[in-house]
Amino acid sequence: MAVGNRASEMGRRWAASMISLLREKGITENRLAIDRADLTLVLESQRQSLQLVEGQSIMERARAIKSLEEIEALRRSLQTCEASVAAMRERLQPGMREADALALLIDGSIQRGGEYPETRLLSSGPRTNPWFQETSGRVIEDGDLVAFDTDLIGPMGYYNDISRSWVVGDKGPNDAQRRLYALAYQQMQHNTELLRPGLGFLEYSDKAYQLPEECIPNRYADVAHGCGLGVEYPFIWYREDEEWGAYDGVFEENMVVCIECYVGEFGGREGVKLEQPVWLSADGPVVLSDYPFEMDYL
Repeated sequence: MAVGNRASEMGRRWAASMISLLREKGITENRLAIDRADLTLVLESQRQSLQLVEGQSIMERARAIKSLEEIEALRRSLQTCEASVAAMRERLQPGMREADALALLIDGSIQRGGEYPETRLLSSGPRTNPWFQETSGRVIEDGDLVAFDTDLIGPMGYYNDISRSWVVGDKGPNDAQRRLYALAYQQMQHNTELLRPGLGFLEYSDKAYQLPEECIPNRYADVAHGCGLGVEYPFIWYREDEEWGAYDGVFEENMVVCIECYVGEFGGREGVKLEQPVWLSADGPVVLSDYPFEMDYL
């Protein structure tokens, strides 16, 4: 878009500049690892014998192990997210639109030094099942479940990825809502306690919390995923979804992973979303978010 019909020309110039840079560094082989590129750059690089190799997986694995300074930066970033969630909840009430609630969350994050949201995942009542329905103008009713995934890029670029679900209004949770919440909380606790360095990804999937049969069709996309400057390696699949790309590997010390939990019956009215980031320390899993769960729902 920026260079119009001169895209091929600019692509050639870019490829030539990369070859020149390699020479300056004393590298005689025309081989460059790259994470993303427009097709024009790939084609023009090939025409100039610049061999491009897949570099995203190299970067993902390098990012997966966090320094202690990164852990502290992630903690501090999460604190701004938690304060924004608390401020949103304080003002959340029946009669408010989903969009109004999400605006409170995003505004709170930016006011506290955050950067931007990656998704619009706050829904209410019947729009909480199935998950991944984007925020709408629906008016939240008394007794509705409100579920959300923060997905906020916070201060210093660190990814604030927590999820909570609440009942809005004065009615309190009904029996069906309590059951969903209890299942999601049990899933969260079980899958968090499993984490340890040396555990294989597929073994983790095998040992992960087993949802009731009626909740499996609406399961979340993953059991857990890496977290740092965004969603990162590793991505831990449900074994039921193995054909779509599941892979093995090993959890390592100083990885940070988010435990994903969603419970909603197939064809049910509502669902509960919970998530928290966990640091795999030498002494065991350490939850990095201090925002509480609804223990009185259990």
